[in-house]
Amino acid sequence: MARVSRAALYRTYPHLKEEFEKRLAALRAAGDAPDPRDAQITRLKQARDDLRQKLADRDAAIRALEQFKELALSRLAAQHDEITRLRRQAATAGNVRGIASRPPGGAGPRQPGDLRPPPG
Repeated sequence: MARVSRAALYRTYPHLKEEFEKRLAALRAAGDAPDPRDAQITRLKQARDDLRQKLADRDAAIRALEQFKELALSRLAAQHDEITRLRRQAATAGNVRGIASRPPGGAGPRQPGDLRPPPG
């Protein structure tokens, strides 16, 4: 709408008012008068259907995320169990040697089996 008040519209364009009233009277006489409630009911039914579809889509997304969460948690639990098993095995096997840590930059005494070229 042009945000023109009805009074201003009817004062400025009285012929439009007369034409509208004639058409409305003709529709009412024919028994085919537009009922604004019917349009509102149709609009509300469409809005209801749209909201139901959004709700169904949201519920489907939630179910998919819950399944993903369940799968991720089960994978994490399996990985944790495997890590725990490997740590126990490494602690009891005796065939695993620790790796000596070096200071940052690779400095420090050379160890047997060091493949770096000698300094200098």
